[in-house]
Amino acid sequence: MQKITIAVDGYSSCGKSTTAKKVAARLGYSYIDTGAMYRAVTLYFHQHLVTLTNDKEVAKALDNIQIEFRRNAHDGRNETYLNGLNVEDEIRKLYIANKVSEVSAIPAVRHAMVAQQRKMGKKKGVVMDGRDIGTVVFPDAELKIFMTADPIIRANRRQIELNERGELVDIEDIIENIKKRDLIDTTRAESPLRKAEDAIEIDTSYMTLDEQVESVCLLSDAALSKVLGK
Repeated sequence: MQKITIAVDGYSSCGKSTTAKKVAARLGYSYIDTGAMYRAVTLYFHQHLVTLTNDKEVAKALDNIQIEFRRNAHDGRNETYLNGLNVEDEIRKLYIANKVSEVSAIPAVRHAMVAQQRKMGKKKGVVMDGRDIGTVVFPDAELKIFMTADPIIRANRRQIELNERGELVDIEDIIENIKKRDLIDTTRAESPLRKAEDAIEIDTSYMTLDEQVESVCLLSDAALSKVLGK
């Protein structure tokens, strides 16, 4: 059965990951959370006191990092494993969010993760979300989505996510974190966050999750029909 590659890029807390997961489940595709990969690298660097400006330390650390995704048998969640350990909850904490954009801006880190991502998605039938999927990882993806939303709405969503994990964080701290990440993500020299020329933009500010999923699935149907019609 013919399948396509769906690249979902955009800003943090726009609903990218949740939408991508549900779209993948609905289509019977694999879901790859590239943001979780960079968060896992950030956690490893934090735990091993890696100096981000030391190329040798960074390279040595990357050689010791293995990331994989496993489905939780109890609730079906896609969970991130770092060197065999489940780090799904830890990588979602704010202290990791505060550092991940800086770590992911390091060229060696991006090269290592992009290589893994391309290997994961080479057989198609994948939904992959991140910052540079449609521009760098899979520039030939049959469907490219770019998600955006109002920063205040994004901050509110992020606060709800943190509260559900038992983290009580002031909204102003979250807004500051979002602004910092946006600045780093869009201005970094290596694979900056930008909308691919052929990407379809979706503003999720006032969309429900179901509406986001439905929108992407309809676009997927159209993209697949186009491929089959060639």
